[in-house]
Amino acid sequence: MKHIYILLIFCFSFGSIIGQDHSVAREWNEELLAAIRNDFARPTVHARNLFHSSMLMYDAWALLDPTATTMFLGRNFGGFNVPFNGIQEPTDPEAAVHEAISYAMFRLLSHRFANSPNAEETLIALESRFLSYSYDPSFESTDYSDGSYAALGNYLAQQMIAFGLQDNANEQNEYENQFYEPVNEPLVLDLYEDNSEIDPNRWQPLAFEVFIDQSGNTFPTDVPDFLSPEWGQVTNFALDNNALEIFNVDGFDYYVFNNPGPPSYITEMSDPLDDPYKWGFALVASWSKHLDPADGVTIDISPASIGNIQSYPTNFAEYQQFYDFENGGDNGIGHAVNPATGLPYEPQMVPRGDYARVLAEFWADGPDSETPPGHWYTILNYVSDHPLLVKQLQGAGPVLEDLEWDVKLYILLGAAMHDSAVNTWGLKGYYDYIRPISALRYMASKGQSSDPTLQGYDPDGLPLLTGLTEIIEVGDPLAGDNNEHVGKCKVYAWKGPDYIDDPDTDVAGVDWILAERWWPYQRPTFVTPPFAGYISGHSTFSSAAAKILEMATGDPFFPGGMGTFDVAQNEFLVFEDGPSVDFTLQWATYKDASDQTSLSRIWGGIHPPIDDIPGRILGEGIGEDVFDKALDYFDGVLNVEEIEMKRYSMYPNPSSDEVFIEGLEHKPQHIQVLSIDGKLMEVSLDTHLNDNKIKLSVSALQAGIYFIQLTDPDNHIETLKLIKE
Repeated sequence: MKHIYILLIFCFSFGSIIGQDHSVAREWNEELLAAIRNDFARPTVHARNLFHSSMLMYDAWALLDPTATTMFLGRNFGGFNVPFNGIQEPTDPEAAVHEAISYAMFRLLSHRFANSPNAEETLIALESRFLSYSYDPSFESTDYSDGSYAALGNYLAQQMIAFGLQDNANEQNEYENQFYEPVNEPLVLDLYEDNSEIDPNRWQPLAFEVFIDQSGNTFPTDVPDFLSPEWGQVTNFALDNNALEIFNVDGFDYYVFNNPGPPSYITEMSDPLDDPYKWGFALVASWSKHLDPADGVTIDISPASIGNIQSYPTNFAEYQQFYDFENGGDNGIGHAVNPATGLPYEPQMVPRGDYARVLAEFWADGPDSETPPGHWYTILNYVSDHPLLVKQLQGAGPVLEDLEWDVKLYILLGAAMHDSAVNTWGLKGYYDYIRPISALRYMASKGQSSDPTLQGYDPDGLPLLTGLTEIIEVGDPLAGDNNEHVGKCKVYAWKGPDYIDDPDTDVAGVDWILAERWWPYQRPTFVTPPFAGYISGHSTFSSAAAKILEMATGDPFFPGGMGTFDVAQNEFLVFEDGPSVDFTLQWATYKDASDQTSLSRIWGGIHPPIDDIPGRILGEGIGEDVFDKALDYFDGVLNVEEIEMKRYSMYPNPSSDEVFIEGLEHKPQHIQVLSIDGKLMEVSLDTHLNDNKIKLSVSALQAGIYFIQLTDPDNHIETLKLIKE
């Protein structure tokens, strides 16, 4: 019952298509999110699905827009050529776009989710949506030469499916790894075996009796493979090849963009907390002790006290100042006032244990398991539905119709999520870095690293900290019946799934446990995502998404100065009871929400700080690069590879009589006006106004969309889109 309740809360808080009029793009996006929730929780795969579907919807719209240019149709995208011979202008452009989008999405999603663990449910839902528009599923033609926009939609999907079979994702083999092999043997979770023989700097697979992912799907193996370690080679959107490094490891080329350098490797230090590795993983253990709502600690979780981080750390000393090792959280200074209301944000005092536990679940992959990329689409849809949002791109210019807003925002977010996945998993595959469950159990199996005069000393052991990590002595409740645990390390932390029999009523709480039995705050059938830690995908996805939303809306703040999500007492948490009170997650800015995502992964026991900060920094850059490149498509630059060579501007546009083109250094060698279906049109041309301006009379043209091609003496071709009124 909890899952149903969560979904209802989420739809109410973050928006739903129920009872509202939305664009066809939004309706198909909702179908895609539902399909993702029914599929395996694979963030790389679904970032790609979101990007590819968004690109098809954008292209179907852009083809009939007077300014925008397509990204995929009629282009060479990532080395894949998508021929397009033009199509006659429809008598009803709105209906044509609706039809093309629907056929394209129905075909693509039916293909992509055909092998989903819940394929039957997904395929029925997709067909139901398609039939609700009175479209014909049996119409499969891709011949759009007669002006059929249904055929054009089928053609778009056909080409995207073909593209997806050669973009290095290995979709045709269910995205299986082709080269990667882990260096460590699996950690058998339930046996609590000694873990001291692993490489402490490398990823360790986990072995389950049954592995159930965060979408609730049972995997066919009890030792899940590393997801997408070779993903750096997948065709991206806006990553800079000048920032690409290629590392050959065991015969495979790992593509690494925007390399932040290696993570923190374990080091012997006289004070173990001077070792960034030990400090970082000890911080994860320290925050684990916050996961008890009965500890009496309450904090203000309103924007008055959290968020508004001024800068990210760049070295170990700054990391130590940025994160609050003992109490949790970061050095954000909060916001003095809500800029939308001019009033201070009202404090909201909540048990820290409830806040930390809810964050760990809420941000894990969305309240209903749509993976982090899909989760940010639900946030985008929530923002788009907000009554205070004015749909002006970058907060300026004309107010956009719902469809134009949706297709532009979807492609912006989709490209950012996809590039984040390509960049992040390229780093994950190459650096192959360890997760906290393996690192902490490794150090605990080694002993303690603080005092050579005490029992169990090993330079790779846990640092000893009073009240957090201590040595078990005779008489300790954890000593064991035969004192077999005396001399080992114990940790004051969340007690783990062994203390939960009924998740609807039980709370594990926090207490002293054997350190070698430390658990992340996750489901016992999931524990930790099946891929390396460095760098954090959550930090990168969220930071990129926040940057996209900020740039697209022209405002760093949520509409009205605050985004919210309501959490119901004893109804939200899944693998233990809670939270103990009702409260509302609140974020002033998109960046505040992103930064909270990153903290949630530490409280959840999934990432140390070294995984986090590089992802936040990387995500911001990806968001900016994606936005800048997409904007050139929105503005009608046809040849994006030659953006910097753009020299011409045209006005007025639309026009009913004549247009002027200026910015020419030399008289064009050729000027042609083409109809949308590629026919050469005759126009009256006047090139004698002055040296850098020409005039075209378009009064003889019928109303419609045309392309003006100008070829200079160096055979450089530039194309401008004209709409004739």
